[in-house]
Amino acid sequence: MITFPFHAIHAASMALLPPKMVSAPAEAMLIAIGLQESRFEHRRQIGGPARGFWQFEQGGGVRGVMEHPATAPIILPILDRLQYEPVVPVVYSALEHNDILACIFARLLLWTVPGPLPGPSDAHGAWEYYVEGWRPGKPHRQTWDDFYARAWQEVGS
Repeated sequence: MITFPFHAIHAASMALLPPKMVSAPAEAMLIAIGLQESRFEHRRQIGGPARGFWQFEQGGGVRGVMEHPATAPIILPILDRLQYEPVVPVVYSALEHNDILACIFARLLLWTVPGPLPGPSDAHGAWEYYVEGWRPGKPHRQTWDDFYARAWQEVGS
């Protein structure tokens, strides 16, 4: 049985992220992507460099969120508040052990994808959104629809 890190999602969204980033579609995408990337079982990618349940790579998602014009002004004060030096290797290392920080990075990476978040009946649109943001090396489309449906069940919509 997979245990969803709702504590991380709620802590990140309620206390640290701007209210405009809190929504049921955002929570559903965070759950679906966590399931897709790590099954919420692996904070360190098996056989790879990614870290955290949402599987961030140092030169990809970590650097991207820290440097993107839409997310840098949000993540830098959060890193300061959490007492992390705003340096890619430091943050990359922290993502493996700090689920709240990893969730914040995942939400901010979603924020960089243009367009509204998909709704509960749009698994295809959600897949496209995920692929645009995460750019997975070996995407497994066959698992996505079930994970996306489960995520919306968990969110309650």
